Amino acid sequence: MNPVLRLYEDVLSKGAEMSLSALPRMIFVVHGAVATAGRLLREDEVWSGEGAASLKAGADGATAWRWELAPGDSVDAGKAAARPSIVSRAKLSARLDTLPAGALLLRGDSVAFPAGGCAYLHRHQGPGIRCLIEGGLRIDTRGGSTSYGPGGAWYESGPEPVFAQAADRPTRFIRVMILPLALLGKSSVEYLNEEDKAKPKSQKYKIYVDMPIEFAAAQRRPE
Repeated sequence: MNPVLRLYEDVLSKGAEMSLSALPRMIFVVHGAVATAGRLLREDEVWSGEGAASLKAGADGATAWRWELAPGDSVDAGKAAARPSIVSRAKLSARLDTLPAGALLLRGDSVAFPAGGCAYLHRHQGPGIRCLIEGGLRIDTRGGSTSYGPGGAWYESGPEPVFAQAADRPTRFIRVMILPLALLGKSSVEYLNEEDKAKPKSQKYKIYVDMPIEFAAAQRRPE
C-alpha cells in the first residue's frame, strides 16, 4: 500500500502546545505565531523535517496548515492529538498511487497569480495537495471543473493534465508535492501544448522547502 499525503488545519489557543510524532512534514503558519525547534514562526513562514516535533502557540494563538506523509495503513493520528486548547481538522488525504520511483523529495511552495492569470495546460512529475490561501481558482482536469475559495484544498496526481484559471483578484495557493530527488532545485512543471511553452507565464513561485526524504521509498509495498 502506497503512502498517503495528508493536510490538517491546526488551530491553537494562546500558549497551547501540540506534540507530533516523526513523519516527513511541512507546517505553514496561516495566522498568529508558533514556536518550534527553537524558532518562532510567523505568518507565511514554515517549518519542515522528518523527526518528532512540538508546536507552541504565541500570545495571539495560531492557525497552521500541516502536510504529512504517512504509511498507507497508519492510523489518522492528527485528530487524536486534539484537546480543548487545540482543534485539528483533517482537510484532505490522498493515497499516492502515482508516487515517482526512486529517491524522493518533499517540496513546499506557493503559487501566486495576478487577477485573471492562468496556468496553461500542464502536468507535474509527482503528486501533491494544494490549499488556497487567497483569491479564487478554477481547476480543470479529468473532464471537469472545480472552483476553490480561501481554505479550499485539492489533490493533483501529477501525470493528469491540469489547467488553472484565477479569479478577478490576486490569488495564491500553498502546496506540497512529492517529487523525484533529481528535481531538487528544478521546476516540476511540463506544459503540454507546444504553443504554450514560449508564452509568458503569469504565475510566481516561492519555494519554502526542497527536502530530500528517506521515508516514502521504504513504505512502498505491494497491495
